[in-house]
Amino acid sequence: MSEPKDPQGGLTEKPSMALEAPPIAHDAVFGEITEEGPNYRDVGWLGTVALMMKTQFGLGVLSIPQILDSLGLVPGIICLLAVATITTWSNYVIGTFKMRHPEVYAIDDAGELLFGRVGREVLGIAVCIYWIFCSGSGLLSTSIGLNAVSAHGTCTAVFVAVAAIASFSLASIRTLGKMKWAAWAGVASVFTAVMMATIAVGIQERPPTAPKGRGPWVSDYKLVGNPSFVQAITAVSSIVFAYAGTPGFFPIAAEMRDPSQYTRSLLICQTALTSIYIAIGTVIYYYCGSYVASPALGSAGTLIKKVAYGIALPGLVASTVIVLHFSSKYLFIRILRGSEHLTANTFKHWATWLSCTFAITVSSYLIASGIPIFSDLVSLIGALLGTFMSFQPMGCMWLYDNWKNGRERPTLKWILLSSWSILVIVSGSFLMVAGTYGSVVNIIASSKATPGSSAWSCVDNSNS
Repeated sequence: MSEPKDPQGGLTEKPSMALEAPPIAHDAVFGEITEEGPNYRDVGWLGTVALMMKTQFGLGVLSIPQILDSLGLVPGIICLLAVATITTWSNYVIGTFKMRHPEVYAIDDAGELLFGRVGREVLGIAVCIYWIFCSGSGLLSTSIGLNAVSAHGTCTAVFVAVAAIASFSLASIRTLGKMKWAAWAGVASVFTAVMMATIAVGIQERPPTAPKGRGPWVSDYKLVGNPSFVQAITAVSSIVFAYAGTPGFFPIAAEMRDPSQYTRSLLICQTALTSIYIAIGTVIYYYCGSYVASPALGSAGTLIKKVAYGIALPGLVASTVIVLHFSSKYLFIRILRGSEHLTANTFKHWATWLSCTFAITVSSYLIASGIPIFSDLVSLIGALLGTFMSFQPMGCMWLYDNWKNGRERPTLKWILLSSWSILVIVSGSFLMVAGTYGSVVNIIASSKATPGSSAWSCVDNSNS
């Protein structure tokens, strides 16, 4: 007897028999879901908002003021809005693609529909590496917070290891439905911390790194900057990273109870995120000017930095935990998909899940320790993998679903959206190549300028 099908995302319930317990559901990705195993379809629309927000809000916001310093206030905000528009459209395409193809779990499944086995493997490897770099950046930012709170209480390499152990423990939670609390707590803690820092920079006499002098401090903020090509493209890559939670929206949509509510959650998330980025970035940069710190919590003085980082630590850990979970879950499903062990509490299930989580955590630790300069790591991730995960595939996905029918009966709307999709693909390709070049140049220059920030360094990384 064939399984019942649901066009809203693949989750259906079989009619329960009198002696049948527990009720069984069937999902196009996870297969049979029972009460005796993990429920992989238990995220409501509010929980989706929290997960979407925490996937993006936490690391990127801390680099926005320095981005404005590189580009200037007006060009910086324009670039931020442009990236926000493109990524919001890309995220929307993920929701519509999931509704039409409920068997899609991650970006590699979409790649297989678009380009066959080659597309699946290329995008699968890319997204796994991307999440490892993101979680490595999360571990690094957590070590910065621990250094700030403890006044460099121990070697930075030790703090990175402590962050990795804590993140592994929490990332081992098996379903996104049970991680909603971490997402909400993380969003609240980071928002509180950056608001505290924002208020503090507005009332302090001068930034802590500004030269001491007589008379009142006058900010040297620029409405329009004059960056070199490398500086400009690196700044844009950092903006991309601030919005590059896009590949995480695939598994979030896959674990929603009702995927038809995806767009509502997306619009709430992107509107709130963009408003926060502009408000906080503008205020901190306006008051600090070229003496803004990266991460931005260091712009408000030693005391506020300690307090703000203490409040933000749960959010920094939550960001790391969620992206660790994404990459671990990706490997886990690739290994056990189609097997009864995917949704059953068996030894093979637990051994595979914990092994995947441990392997990803160790890889992220190596990244965090090997590239310890925060701003350079952020721009490298945004350039090399953030654009590739957030731009080109989504343009191809829209064309895959709409090209054939639209070409037979072209309308103005179809022509405009087709042109937009191609523009997204082209612009993403340019940003990926140019941004990677700029980021590599900056990493080489930073390594020469600050030899103390070498791999596995014990030097305090909270004073940048």
